[in-house]
Amino acid sequence: MPAPPEGSEVRARPRVLVVDNYDSFVYNLVQYLAQLGAVCVVRRNDAVGVEELDGLGVDAVLVSPGPGVPERAGVSVAMVAACGERRLPVLGVCLGHQAIAVAYGGLVERAPELLHGKTSAIEHDGAGLFVDLPSPFTATRYHSLAVVESSLPPDLEVTARTSSGVVMGIRHRGLPMWGVQFHPESVLTDGGHVMLARWLAAAALPVDLAAARRLSAGLAERLAADARPFSGARARGTSTATG
Repeated sequence: MPAPPEGSEVRARPRVLVVDNYDSFVYNLVQYLAQLGAVCVVRRNDAVGVEELDGLGVDAVLVSPGPGVPERAGVSVAMVAACGERRLPVLGVCLGHQAIAVAYGGLVERAPELLHGKTSAIEHDGAGLFVDLPSPFTATRYHSLAVVESSLPPDLEVTARTSSGVVMGIRHRGLPMWGVQFHPESVLTDGGHVMLARWLAAAALPVDLAAARRLSAGLAERLAADARPFSGARARGTSTATG
């Protein structure tokens, strides 16, 4: 995405619309983004319309995880398409990732296995969200559906997979749009803050990448020092969550 023209106003803190697909842990994503300096505007998927997008004055849109299929996730698919028309940066997480695929003609079908709070090794291309992250890295997965790679149009490319070939990441070749099937907000996902910061940076929005690295490293250190096992529910939470 090109830099803003000289003399234009650059917002000191990026303003992000978070489309909440009725996910129990959407505020963990909000918290991560806030720790990176973003201001989040959270709207349920049936409480915001694409016609409101311009009036909200946001710099980017995150489409959250949630239950069900993308076609029934309220405004999610339509919001992705509207953002594409405006070249507004988008990140789709889990269900949001699937919504990106569907918005551009891809298919989502039942995954080879149902995963609920389990970790997998994620192999990636080292670009965009994954710059400087090891390949593979560990990420937490909560899904029973997956994007069908063979159904993706030429404009969408796969950026990450499991060792068995399940699509774990996509990006649009011509728009500032990325999706991840796994959960960067999980405490058991390596480099979650870094990936979210890389999204903001790739979208030409202000973010402190060094701070993101410190946050991810600090979380990893706390996890390493904690010998207690994590339940599936705790895996989705953050050790710094409030309320």
